[in-house]
Amino acid sequence: MDPKQITTKERLAIPRQVMPAQDPVLRAGNFREVHLGLTPELAQMEALRCIQCKDPVCVKGCPVNIKIDQFIRLIAEGDFLGAARKVKEDNVLPAICGRVCPQEDQCEQVCVIGKKREPVAIGNLERFVGDYERLTGQRITPEMAPPSGRRVAVIGSGPAGLSCANDLARFGHEVVVFEALHELGGVLMYGIPEFRLPKEIVRDELDGLRKMGIEFRTDVVVGRTITVEELLGEEEFDAVFIGVGAGLPWFMGIPGENLVGVLAANEFLTRVNLMKAYDFPKSDTPVFDCKGKSVAVFGGGNTAMDAVRTAKRLGAGHAYIVYRRSEAEMPAREEEIHHAQKEGIEFMLLTIPLEFIGDDKALLTGVRCQKMELGEPDESGRRKPVPVEGSEFVLPIDMAVISIGNGSNPLIKQTTPDIEVSRKDTIVVDVNTMQTSKENVYAGGDIVTGGATVILAMGAGRKAALAIHEKLSVTAPGSRES
Repeated sequence: MDPKQITTKERLAIPRQVMPAQDPVLRAGNFREVHLGLTPELAQMEALRCIQCKDPVCVKGCPVNIKIDQFIRLIAEGDFLGAARKVKEDNVLPAICGRVCPQEDQCEQVCVIGKKREPVAIGNLERFVGDYERLTGQRITPEMAPPSGRRVAVIGSGPAGLSCANDLARFGHEVVVFEALHELGGVLMYGIPEFRLPKEIVRDELDGLRKMGIEFRTDVVVGRTITVEELLGEEEFDAVFIGVGAGLPWFMGIPGENLVGVLAANEFLTRVNLMKAYDFPKSDTPVFDCKGKSVAVFGGGNTAMDAVRTAKRLGAGHAYIVYRRSEAEMPAREEEIHHAQKEGIEFMLLTIPLEFIGDDKALLTGVRCQKMELGEPDESGRRKPVPVEGSEFVLPIDMAVISIGNGSNPLIKQTTPDIEVSRKDTIVVDVNTMQTSKENVYAGGDIVTGGATVILAMGAGRKAALAIHEKLSVTAPGSRES
């Protein structure tokens, strides 16, 4: 089918192509990826749905401004590698973003087709070209500027850090990425389960960055192993980008949170995702034995869905989501909620925990809850949950996972007091350049915004990289002056 011969009316008649997926009953018992990806035939058919708008508003809806219309046209023409090359002009991690980004709230939300029909599956197509490049072994090497003689330290190997490092390397600067953990990838590696983002994909993308000359150093805790001041001083970096995320878990402040069996989502997911606790004792990292047990996850975001679906795969007899509002107010992606429901997750909505209950050995045995009803909207714009009098009850559980958000790690603030932080301990930056209050130090991602999305963090990393490059281009090597 020649794309040039297809009329707009014919394009509009093509239904959105459904991506094949594992059967819900089977996938609830394994850690293999849920979605199986588009075939080349499905990808081309989906690409033909794009009417190639003169003003592609989808591009403006993407935080990194991928040339969406252009890469989709290339898919329709059968030039899959060309499409991957076009995407990677703006997004270094297409196979990752195609899987985990909330396209329904960004590029697909403003798709012109979506006004009367289902929007073009931009995320699925992005995933397709990222996978095509990887699976065919035809790695795309970006054009690199000549070496500039300037050095930049990037703290954190999550989405913001990797995006920033990629652009800086392409500008010709020497880049060293410092990671606190033993494996690279940040939240991509420790926070997102294998069934949503296979770790081999993250490692493959990292290999591509290494081939660009980017150096990675693991087990370096900036603020302990080395400080920002030392990076700019004796280590002789010309600039520093901080992209450490927001990994300090929040708790609810209710009685019993210190009982054995109450975990933060960060710890639970890190043990399972990064340290392969699901394969214990073959792997040497244990995790709470969920087999046949009752597990409750408190929260309604994507991390809560990841945690509860992980518990189900670890054999939980009952896996509950306990959330104080209704499903309509849940911040999790609609797709993740739908997948959880299909996999047998039990939703206890309009419910709030009051107290964790334990036995004489301090082992968790249950949680005392109260039913809620929705009142007037609060500052978030969502209707505020109000307690229902006389509705308290006890839910027997063996494990509780708290997933209500994260704060900023205090290490950099403690060791670099001249970096201004907000009252929420996020780093304050100039939104146009991502520069902090400290000269030659920039920041982006969750450490600035609080918990957000992979693609927003990448956008911040790209913005900072451009600002760093522009500044380094007008200052002499070795100079710290603006």
